[in-house]
Amino acid sequence: MGTWVNWLLLIGGIVCVIAELALGAVTGFDLALIGASMAAGGAVGLLFHSENMGLIAAGVLGFVYLVFLRRWLRSKLTVKTQAMNVDALIGKTALVLQRIAPHAPGQVKLGDEIWRAELLLPEDAPREPGARVTVDSVEGVTLKVR
Repeated sequence: MGTWVNWLLLIGGIVCVIAELALGAVTGFDLALIGASMAAGGAVGLLFHSENMGLIAAGVLGFVYLVFLRRWLRSKLTVKTQAMNVDALIGKTALVLQRIAPHAPGQVKLGDEIWRAELLLPEDAPREPGARVTVDSVEGVTLKVR
């Protein structure tokens, strides 16, 4: 009985899984999971001694993954970037506590913290206590505001 198709599915599927591992999940595990579908289909075909059964099983498993599971898996693997530390401060609004003037730093309250603040551009008008400013950048422990 010709089971070469099932062996081809099984070996091809294993090669796909190994290639995915060697590439470091570059394809988002698509190659590994399609390879697993192929290998499982080949194993089913060998178990039932039927080339058609192996091809159908591989096709159905691959279809189920691509249509139903791929989007869910991609959403779980997507890394959401979130600004951390001082990067999270950029663009936030702060309350001026102590006058900020060109070449004369002051203080602002951002959230629950009080920061040293300087004007972003020396030609900017001074900011008086009670004014709102926007954080443009952070240099050390000083916020550059506008």
